[in-house]
Amino acid sequence: MSPCDRLPLLEDLPDPSGKNVLLRVDFNTPLHQAAGGRWEVEDDYRIRMALPTIEWLVDHGAVVTACSHLGRPNGRPDPRYSLAPVRECLEALAPGVTLLENLRFDPGEEAASPASIDSLVAGQDLFVNDAFGVAHRRHASVIGPPRRLPSAAGRLLAREVEVIGGLLEHPSRPFVAIVGGAKVAGKLGVLKTLAIKAEVLMIGGAMAFTFLAALGHEVGESLVDPEHIGACKELIDLGGRVMVPEDFVVIPVPDEAGDAGSGPGAGDGAGNGSVPAPVAVVGRDIPPGWKGMDIGPKTAQAFADELAGAGTVFWNGPMGAFEDKRFEDGSRVVAEAMARCGGFTVVGGGDSVCALDHFGLGDTVDFVSTGGGAALDLIEYGDLPGLTALRSSPLCSHAGGRA
Repeated sequence: MSPCDRLPLLEDLPDPSGKNVLLRVDFNTPLHQAAGGRWEVEDDYRIRMALPTIEWLVDHGAVVTACSHLGRPNGRPDPRYSLAPVRECLEALAPGVTLLENLRFDPGEEAASPASIDSLVAGQDLFVNDAFGVAHRRHASVIGPPRRLPSAAGRLLAREVEVIGGLLEHPSRPFVAIVGGAKVAGKLGVLKTLAIKAEVLMIGGAMAFTFLAALGHEVGESLVDPEHIGACKELIDLGGRVMVPEDFVVIPVPDEAGDAGSGPGAGDGAGNGSVPAPVAVVGRDIPPGWKGMDIGPKTAQAFADELAGAGTVFWNGPMGAFEDKRFEDGSRVVAEAMARCGGFTVVGGGDSVCALDHFGLGDTVDFVSTGGGAALDLIEYGDLPGLTALRSSPLCSHAGGRA
């Protein structure tokens, strides 16, 4: 089944005029503590992204009650995760919309308990899910209401599914995927899918060292997932073009005596803790005592060259520890190449978005997903629990709806 098949839209709902509508949103926004200890919303992006759905419902006469999670309060009330500052921001942007307290204050939310579902839908007539960021979760507020109420996808969720689903079904060719991040284990399924669907799959970040080990190279002190070396070798052997970095920016790691490993640049103050350790660029064999921190300039340029002619690009995960200026060049070169690319560019994942913003390029890509984990699951599995729940709602009259 296509991710978009028969996904009910707002227009498929019964007339919402005068009806109570429960709206699941993703207001998991960053907060900061202002003067006097008062918490405020640091970035209202996620709130603004929900406004098209809210405005449609209000314009059609609905009484809207929004619900969201914030952080990980572990199933109990915690003032650090209160939605009070988010509620204040929402009131300024969409007056009259009620926002419930943090859903995850209730242990039944993540457990999808019937009691929690009952509490959510009490007094509600319709349900709209506009929280793509949690559509991969089997939580009470995601899969529960569609069992009880006529339900539909909000504008943001429908657009996310349209774009991410389009990567799988009909990307403009060539389709180039770039995947970084720390560990292979959490992205192995996504990597397998992209290795088949994309013309080119480029590997960066710390996960590259497991691929390097699969090719028989030395990785020094770099992070490696030994349990998945075989799986990486299988991906490389699939027959597609899996690009493993050719060079790396490395840093010496002191041993227990405080001495840096021998190799390029060693012996010039590395490891004494008084100054930043020196960096060096090496090829695919990383010397003992050295740790890879970023893709090297040769690799970054090769990746940029591939992006130049891409028809579709999907990027998830930075190429290195870009927060440190010594290790930002790989991610910067990739971000700049995406900005220049004439194809359709998609970024999914918080760290990738942070990298784009870090380099002032957040507005240069065509689509930025609000749900990194959900986007990856949709690519890997082709569907999500939240989408299945919307389609299977027995009380809707939306059989022909499409996202």
